[in-house]
Amino acid sequence: MSTDSGTILGLALLAGLLTAGPARAEDAPQSCEVPPYLLTSESALPKVAEAVKSGHSLDIVVVGSRSSTITTSDGNAYPGRLQAVLRDKLPSIPVNVSVELHVKKTADEVAAGLAKMVEAKKPTLVIWQTGTVDAMRSIDPDDFRGAVAEGVTALQHAGTDVVLMNPQYSPRTETMISATPYLDNMRVVAQQHNVPLFDRFAIMRHWSDTGDFDLFSTSYGIGLAKRVHDCLGRALSKFVIDAAHLDAAQQN
Repeated sequence: MSTDSGTILGLALLAGLLTAGPARAEDAPQSCEVPPYLLTSESALPKVAEAVKSGHSLDIVVVGSRSSTITTSDGNAYPGRLQAVLRDKLPSIPVNVSVELHVKKTADEVAAGLAKMVEAKKPTLVIWQTGTVDAMRSIDPDDFRGAVAEGVTALQHAGTDVVLMNPQYSPRTETMISATPYLDNMRVVAQQHNVPLFDRFAIMRHWSDTGDFDLFSTSYGIGLAKRVHDCLGRALSKFVIDAAHLDAAQQN
């Protein structure tokens, strides 16, 4: 049990630090650039594009774990930052981002309720963050791929756009858990179902390798947590806007 607990802490990199107060100017990241190839997708978000073009509200649900939870009113976690940036970029329409929390659930356990969730919330876009729990539990990669495919199919049939988001990167857990089979299978599902994949793992590894963030540290400060999530929110907002093929005239 103690090993599992340590693994959970490593993989849920900053989840416990999102109870911080409002971000200050000095907390802003010095650099968190993302190589263009990591924010490029051949798959589109047509329903997001239609919502923006028609002036309807853009309602987004993030389906994820504690690391995606908005725990304070200022929205320190990446869904809150995503909402703030999209509202700034798309001032002519209402933008609302909410979180559907599934703690310690596998992709198979989450997939079963996705269609019902869409029916209740009627989102324009669902961002499904998955893979961490399956990797921790060593779920068979083929079973994981099947569960993700089932969930994506359910979301598409329910009438929403879909973005898949893979696990966080943590150098402290690389030798403990093999993430590669789950990352590869998520990419396969994204390609087969023509949905964009936000490669959070590769983006965070890039930040770690370039020294933008010290993700190897065993003591994550509140400032680091907010900076990483701010950067993720900004990167994700660009990813969504680009995948929806929104031109400059449709943005602020």
